Amino acid sequence: MKSPFLTMISEQMYLKRYAKSTIKAYLYWIAAFIRFNSMRHPTTMGNNEVELFLNHLVNQLNVAPNTQTQALNALSFLFKEVINKPLSLSLDCVKSKRATKLPVVLTQQEINHFFKVCSAKHYLACALLYGSGMRLMEALRLRVQDIDFDYSCVRIWDGKGGKNRIVTLAIELIPQLRAQVQLVNSYLQLDLKNPLYSGVYMPHLLRKKYPNHNKQLGWQYLFPSYKLSVDPESKQLRRHHIDEKQVQRAVKKAAKDANINKHVTPHTLRHSFATHLLQSGADIRTVQVQLGHTDVRTTQIYTHVLQQGANGVISPFSRIGANIC
Repeated sequence: MKSPFLTMISEQMYLKRYAKSTIKAYLYWIAAFIRFNSMRHPTTMGNNEVELFLNHLVNQLNVAPNTQTQALNALSFLFKEVINKPLSLSLDCVKSKRATKLPVVLTQQEINHFFKVCSAKHYLACALLYGSGMRLMEALRLRVQDIDFDYSCVRIWDGKGGKNRIVTLAIELIPQLRAQVQLVNSYLQLDLKNPLYSGVYMPHLLRKKYPNHNKQLGWQYLFPSYKLSVDPESKQLRRHHIDEKQVQRAVKKAAKDANINKHVTPHTLRHSFATHLLQSGADIRTVQVQLGHTDVRTTQIYTHVLQQGANGVISPFSRIGANIC
């Protein structure tokens, strides 16, 4: 059974509208930190204990840099938001030096095969991941009004790091998107007949400013769940968006059916979007904006995926290969 302390942290993160995956990850690292320190309560600990724990992750467990960063973020949240004793900005700990993996990218041919066998139910969500370069949760949290049919773009609000941005929309997807909006509307009309229905979830400030908008079509999720569920924060009956695991399973199955021998996840479609944009001649700044990267160095990893031959570099073997193969 989860401890009352962790339950309190979970509830506090729900109130701050952290993603379920983030809550789960933070609770994991906070619990691991407490176990590492022989079940001492975090109020009795501080910078020294955090430094020893982060060093343990690197020296004994050999975790990746992103894993160590996630653990640090969890503990920073714990000490700042829960205990009200923020950690020092200059923690003295060993930083993970494991090499960053290059992203898995599908070829254009593999993308064609993938979408030919992708399930109809999740085709549109996958198409937005590849066609607009969204993260999985950015796509699932889209509202109907976020699709701008007039300007062929998608507005993403409160993405990773709390940033907003506008991404391109493939005009080929517009007919399917209009059909999806009709499906959402049919769900809404059904929900409005339910006396227990409390409307879709609205962000804190907007629910106060627009108290009646939660039952308007524009605010409904573009990819709604097929059934109503109880909001863990308000305990009210709402229609949430579909679970990310549905799309993850659909992507995995489509890759298998397409005989793609790579580790394919929803994020692979985003990687492929960025790489194919660069291949088509887009400049790296444009790709950076589309992906929502704060630092262009994050975007530059996709340049390493491209074959050097694409830049006019010819392998020495190619000069003799025709004569010996």
